[in-house]
Amino acid sequence: MSDQLIIFDTTLRDGEQSPGASMTRDEKLRIARQLERLRVDVIEAGFAASSNGDFEAVKSIANTIKESIVCSLSRANDRDISRAAEALAGAKRSRIHTFIATSPLHMEKKLRMTPDQVFEQAKQAVRFARNLVEDVEFSPEDGYRSDPDFLCRVIEAVIAEGATTINVPDTVGYAVPELYGLFIKNLRDRIPNSDKAIWSVHCHNDLGMAVANSLAGVQIGGARQVECTINGLGERAGNCSLEEVVMAVKTRQDYFGLTLNIDIKHIVAASRMVSQTTGFVVQPNKAVVGANAFAHASGIHQDGVLKARDTYEIMRAEDVGWSANKIVLGKLSGRNAFKQRLQEMGVELSSEAEVNTAFANFKELADRKSEIFDEDILALVSDESVSAEKEHFGFVSLAQQSETGERPHARIVITSAGKEIKSESDGNGPVDASLKAIEKHVQSGAEMVLYSVNAISGSTESQGEVTVRLQNNGRVVNGVGSDPDIVVASAKAYLNALNKLQSKVERVAAQG
Repeated sequence: MSDQLIIFDTTLRDGEQSPGASMTRDEKLRIARQLERLRVDVIEAGFAASSNGDFEAVKSIANTIKESIVCSLSRANDRDISRAAEALAGAKRSRIHTFIATSPLHMEKKLRMTPDQVFEQAKQAVRFARNLVEDVEFSPEDGYRSDPDFLCRVIEAVIAEGATTINVPDTVGYAVPELYGLFIKNLRDRIPNSDKAIWSVHCHNDLGMAVANSLAGVQIGGARQVECTINGLGERAGNCSLEEVVMAVKTRQDYFGLTLNIDIKHIVAASRMVSQTTGFVVQPNKAVVGANAFAHASGIHQDGVLKARDTYEIMRAEDVGWSANKIVLGKLSGRNAFKQRLQEMGVELSSEAEVNTAFANFKELADRKSEIFDEDILALVSDESVSAEKEHFGFVSLAQQSETGERPHARIVITSAGKEIKSESDGNGPVDASLKAIEKHVQSGAEMVLYSVNAISGSTESQGEVTVRLQNNGRVVNGVGSDPDIVVASAKAYLNALNKLQSKVERVAAQG
């Protein structure tokens, strides 16, 4: 077996299946560039057949990324596979990842197919894909709950048809580490041609063991590819976390004995970008990328770290990119310095007009906030990418009154289909009043299922970043807004969510 561990990032596909986490093409492309800077081996850019929007996103990423392999997911049918190949046509290196469910429960209840029918469709899909690209990955969906005898039969056949990677997913997060590792080892031992393909693991975090299961699949099972996402983003409880797997292998090189291509100094930047783009805030105690990951509150710990860092720190914060959290620009900074900083952070705006607009917004922020951090710039650019899209609703201005003992009142001016609208309302607080003023005109009928506030950088002068999650007629969307005024940030986030509800782009649920 090779001693290199391949990192397959599916933030842009499986991570995007989190309710409300869908991204625009430009947002996906920006994250893909950051993943390439991180030196991820494989970027699963999306599910090309699911929608025209996802097709264009995969195509754009395939035409842009040069170092990483660009992959598209497809169901095991000719239409999906052809669509994936079309989207990937411009890629320097491409992969088609095709899947079909193999567990008795999924075959009977979801596919309504017999095992023999699934066996034949899996073979035909890999054969068809192999005629279009050289690199084909096959996944038996719900593989861990599949019958091992049937799974051996299917995997042996698809390897014979040309599958170069075999992924064994724990689609529903049911596995426990030792058993999952032994499950993969058993498959590899029993299948005669198992050495003709790279084995991969794809674990969900429903029981909080996605990282542990993935590492067991590597160490016990002999897998040499891990499928993961930035921040562990993903539907339900999420996916295996890229930063945790990478740092576990790096930190415990004595145990795993594996090499990685990942440039770990870009981990924190990738985490911030994904969090700010999707609105999914990273919990403070999250390993590696959480705000408290390298903080020491205990007096004993603080004393130990001051005397010798390795008394309580097994990793260095600066190695994974925390040292980048510094003041980078101020109100006297010029346009070229601003543009250079964008490039250093992996942000590339599509036109000079966008750069000029972002710079103007930066100068406005710098007049209101003396210290500008990388996070502030990312938030500015995220807001700019949102406002650059054709939106139904836009923010113009807000005035609100809040006084102890008096009911708060808000007056807001928004644009609706290009026309300015004024509205006002009372509320339980200034945020409630502002959002009710918007809803008074819009009358969306949407239910708010999440309202979250996060400080972009640490001080009372910090920009506030607000996430609003709305649900309406079965659709769930996240809206994100940022501003030094938290009430304004809330209004922007609400309008952002309403604009996403206006979008009729459909997404097809894919492999878990």
